[in-house]
This record gives sequence, structure tokens and C-alpha cells, in this order.
Amino acid sequence: MISTEDLRSNQLLALLSPEERAHWSPQLEVVDMPLGRVLYESGRPQSHVYFPTTAIVSLLYVLENGASAEIAVVGNEGLVGIALFMGGETTPSRAVVQSAGLGLRLRAQAMKDEFNRAGPVMHLLLRYTQALITQMAQTAVCNRHHSLDQQLCRWLLLSLDRLQGSELVMTQELIANMLGVRREGVTESALKLQAAGLIRYARGHITVLDRAGLEARACECYAVVRQEYARLLPASAG
Repeated sequence: MISTEDLRSNQLLALLSPEERAHWSPQLEVVDMPLGRVLYESGRPQSHVYFPTTAIVSLLYVLENGASAEIAVVGNEGLVGIALFMGGETTPSRAVVQSAGLGLRLRAQAMKDEFNRAGPVMHLLLRYTQALITQMAQTAVCNRHHSLDQQLCRWLLLSLDRLQGSELVMTQELIANMLGVRREGVTESALKLQAAGLIRYARGHITVLDRAGLEARACECYAVVRQEYARLLPASAG
């Protein structure tokens, strides 16, 4: 049986009413989400939806030549697997754990049943989906029009929002793969942020030293995404 504390570790589940949480609890299970685990592949049926609690998951598009770029990041504010209740069953993206941790998962059919009840849960899931679509759209705009420095600031802030604490365990190679850029570009941008006293980077660990400074250096894309999560899911930190 999942405890109330476990359920409230994910901000989307925390928005459920006590009655809904009692109904969901027996159907959820705690799962380990190690770095690099693929939760679903492009075009393949999804067996579960995942509610990260301490892990972060990247939604990636992968090209034929193997190159990839992140289109959204999901952590304790949401869920992975919206295709299951949106009617698509599959999606052309891939979901990969980018920061190891824990999560809760729910069987695909159970999620469909919950959504098809057409009650408050359905409206909550639709609002979350709208927020996620906003993040995807803003990511596309950001990658097209803003500098790598600004993209990195946005990415760090979005990731930080989905973790407890101020440290990310993340290699520059992984960040480069997520942003769809060369590793050398990430190294240069990270060194600029470190020289400005905004972050400290050492051996795959990024510690944010000055969050306000990082927000000031980021483009408007981060604020747009954060505000939309706060508007659609007001009890969530987004």
C-alpha cells in the first residue's frame, strides 16, 4: 500500500482529493528509476504511466541518424505517458531518466479507466497536458531563437524546479545530448556561468549558487513555462 506521503511526493498526485488518493493508492507501486532507463520507446505501446517523485525524465525526439534533442522535462510536478489517456497509445518520442531517483507507476489500463470516468481527475490530467504542451512549444522556440547560454539557464532552472535541493548530477555530454548541441558548446557556456558565480561544476555535479542570477540570465522561455504550470496547476510549484 502506497502511503499518503508517497502520493504527496508527486505534485500532480498531491492535487487529488483524499477520496481519489485512497482509490489510487492500491493501484500504484514505487519503482526505482536509474539514470538512463528508457521508460518508453518511440512508436511502442506504453505499459504504464510514471509519476516521478525524486527522479527527472527527459522526453526526447530521436532522428534517423541517432541524434536527439529534448522536447520536455518531467519531474515531481507531473507524469510521463500522456499518450495513454490522450488516445494515441504510442508517441514518436522517447522517455529516458536523466536524473536517477524514484517514482510511482500505474498500469496503462488503470490510467485509461481513471480518465474515462470523466471526473475531476480527467480535468486535472488535461490541465497538466496543456502545461506540458506549453513547455514543448517554448522549448522549440527557445532552441531556435535564443543563445546556448540562455538555453542552458532555462534547462538548469527547469531541472532544478523538479528536484529537492540545488545540485544536479549531470555530465556535460548528457546536457549536450538533451539540448541537441555539441559538448564543446555546453562546456563553454557552463564555464561562463561558473565564472559569473552562478553555478559550480565539478565531476558531473552542477550546484546552483545563485538562482536569482540564473533566472536573470535566462530568456523569457523559463518564466513562460513556470507561469503556465502555476496557472493551470495552482497548488504545484511547476
